[in-house]
Amino acid sequence: MIKIKIAVILIFISSSLSAQNESDIVQFNKALNQFINVRDFCISKDGNEAFFTIQSPNQEISQLAYIQKEKDKWSKPEILPFCDSYMYLEPFLSFNNNRLFFVSDRPLNDSIIDKKDFDIWYVDRNNEDNKWSNPKNIGKPVNSELDEFYPSVSKNNNLYFTMISPDGFGEDDIYFCKWENNKYSNPILLNENINSSGYEFNAFVSEKEDFLIYSKYNEEDGQGSGDLYISKKDSNGKWKKAVNLGIPVNTKYMEYCPFYDEKNQMLYFTSKRNNIKPRRFNNISDFKRYVIESNNGLSKVYMTSLKIE
Repeated sequence: MIKIKIAVILIFISSSLSAQNESDIVQFNKALNQFINVRDFCISKDGNEAFFTIQSPNQEISQLAYIQKEKDKWSKPEILPFCDSYMYLEPFLSFNNNRLFFVSDRPLNDSIIDKKDFDIWYVDRNNEDNKWSNPKNIGKPVNSELDEFYPSVSKNNNLYFTMISPDGFGEDDIYFCKWENNKYSNPILLNENINSSGYEFNAFVSEKEDFLIYSKYNEEDGQGSGDLYISKKDSNGKWKKAVNLGIPVNTKYMEYCPFYDEKNQMLYFTSKRNNIKPRRFNNISDFKRYVIESNNGLSKVYMTSLKIE
């Protein structure tokens, strides 16, 4: 029975996704190796801006950074100007590139000193040449007294995110809020084809809202840690049972924080994959270069071509 189930999953994946080799999965930009932990990546529709999270070794500090294309080369990373001493993470650009969603524990009011739970926030701009606005809390009914994480928005503004709620199926679950009459509906818990009694988190929703890519942790058909899964909608608009993206995207290490560039059919994701092996070093510089630039078990952003049909 288990063999039959695995065979069905493999057939589904092979008919839906292009073939992959380990060599096709590369670090997005080695210039980001200057940071200890890099995660939560998104890129603009024109491919000229990228946003991501940088963190201290134990994640006590978390800030949003960005890079821009300058003559086909990426600029040096800079921290977004509205970041301060609070936590900032998980950026996501709207379809028109002029609203940046993110997560923060910053207080609702500048007069309040103590941080609050994690909420979804956003900043706006008129175009890429303009400055971002001050952060705005997305408010109720999306945000609550609980923690909300990892916003992802389809072209029609429907919002998908992670929430830890006693009313969910398990630990972390994926929720969605529908955009109607210029406001969001109450959060809706996605069904058992997406969520389970375990951990489901970091959901990316496609522009047409026809597929989800997200992480599930320590599943029976997984590689041993957090794996990326995909779910598609059926002809009735219902989410199908999610399936594992398989090797080599997934490894025995943690894979999470997916972002899919539909125009260029490119999957970006965070991984803690590690292939460092003992060797002889010529000098300290050689040692440092090898350790820093390798897939060294720290959170890094990877990319690979992936055709989703």
